[in-house]
Amino acid sequence: MYPEQLVNPMRAELVDAGFQELRDREAVDSVLSQDKGTVLVVINSVCGCAAGSARPGVVQSLNHTAVPEKLITVFAGMDTDAVKKVREYLLPYPPSSPSIALFKDGNLVHMIERHHIEGRSAQLLAANLKAAFDEYCN
Repeated sequence: MYPEQLVNPMRAELVDAGFQELRDREAVDSVLSQDKGTVLVVINSVCGCAAGSARPGVVQSLNHTAVPEKLITVFAGMDTDAVKKVREYLLPYPPSSPSIALFKDGNLVHMIERHHIEGRSAQLLAANLKAAFDEYCN
């Protein structure tokens, strides 16, 4: 666990962009168990690639004509039960933080793992997400 005062600005970056922060298993289940609509899930983290590319890229991607209906986030190293529950929905992908997943009608349709984020710019990540939004969110 990290000090809350360290994590709060990182949480706020996504919440201020319209993400709903989920902190327990039940909240995750209530959103991801739905079999209708599109949901973007961000597993947030304190790692440098989250600050340098993941969060900024996700926020940039939302400035687009097609976007997911729901935006949710959980924080690795803080919201342990919520993160574990999200990761159940992400199987067979291994645990990865940060990571970004797009669900459509209850199915995982697009996954970006940490190794896809590291060393890439926020603009490249945003372009990747916008292409997925065009395909699945229209």
